[in-house]
Amino acid sequence: MGGAFLAAALLARVGSRIGLPTIPLFILAGILLGPHTPGIVLVADPHDLEMLSALGLVLLLFYLGLEFHLDDLKAGGRKMALAGGTYLALNVGAGLGFGFALGWGTSEALVLAGVLGISSSAIVTKVLVDLGRIGNPETKPILGIIVVEDVFLALYLAALQPILSGADSLSAAAVDGGKAFGFLLLLALAARFGTKVIGKLINTRDDELLVISFLGAAVFVAGVSEWFGVADAIGAFMVGLMLGSTSSGTRILKLVHPLRDAFGAIFFFTFGLSINPGDLPTVLWPVLAAVAVTLAMNVLAGLAAAKVYAFGPQATANISTTLVARGEFALILATMAAAAGLDERLSPFIAGYVLVLAVLAPLAAGRSHWLARILPGGRGRGEDSDSGSGAGQVPVPA
Repeated sequence: MGGAFLAAALLARVGSRIGLPTIPLFILAGILLGPHTPGIVLVADPHDLEMLSALGLVLLLFYLGLEFHLDDLKAGGRKMALAGGTYLALNVGAGLGFGFALGWGTSEALVLAGVLGISSSAIVTKVLVDLGRIGNPETKPILGIIVVEDVFLALYLAALQPILSGADSLSAAAVDGGKAFGFLLLLALAARFGTKVIGKLINTRDDELLVISFLGAAVFVAGVSEWFGVADAIGAFMVGLMLGSTSSGTRILKLVHPLRDAFGAIFFFTFGLSINPGDLPTVLWPVLAAVAVTLAMNVLAGLAAAKVYAFGPQATANISTTLVARGEFALILATMAAAAGLDERLSPFIAGYVLVLAVLAPLAAGRSHWLARILPGGRGRGEDSDSGSGAGQVPVPA
């Protein structure tokens, strides 16, 4: 574990000197020091770091929830649902069509619909933090789309599981979906009406006790969420949403910062451990085609979201490029597909697709002003005044 931290830090330091974002470098460290490449193998089995990796994802989404205030959610709920629904319709629909075009099978196409359709909450969060865009106007719809995606994710997994397992019981799928939705509704009600009570329970002047309290709450609710069929990350997000609105919210935001950075690095390192570079050439062309489809759909989705929120070209470009990354949900689907005995080309395809976009997304987001110049209304300008996005084009330390 110490070697993982040091390797990630070393590559990130080298990359920062030439302006590269940290996320793909953490992933590269995992690839180079994992079981699938020659030389030093720090971790032979990626599952050895599974719990630490899960904690990294939980903390990334918990931090995101702290930043996403309930007032923002209540004020922009209709626009958020419209932007998120449009994003899902474009990307999931394109993913399903792409899956059928490959001709690998119906179940495989359903898996690919999810792989191509859902952004990586962890990478999107890290990109926003690294580029200093948390306070930008377009960040609210980006986070709103992520929330809509995570709700869809929970329901999609519940519906897909019986299909992949060969179950023919629609009632079982309905029960799983209802259980997940009911738990999400319970968390939403707690966030809406229980803030005062939660604030009194969490409040303490002692930083040590506050850290233990919020960390325990985030991890516990994440674990319970998973038991109910809801992604652990969305459970952590909801806890952050609750605590961010309490009197302790500002202190929690400051205290969780180093924990988020440290364990977030382990999350991306562990992701790199699971990638076998030797499998990638066999699916190179499908991967490149899928990347092209995703880039095109994200530009269209960015334009649609910008129309809803009346943003200019720079904010549109920021939305389009920030949401490009695919990650943890795609890996979950790859695991489910392998367990179900689906086409053996799915696993290397998903690994290659996620790796390319994990590298491309932070680079594209940091240079979104290039896209802004060619969008309608851009007319060669690198930024516009309504987005506040002139800042954040060069990565800054998280």
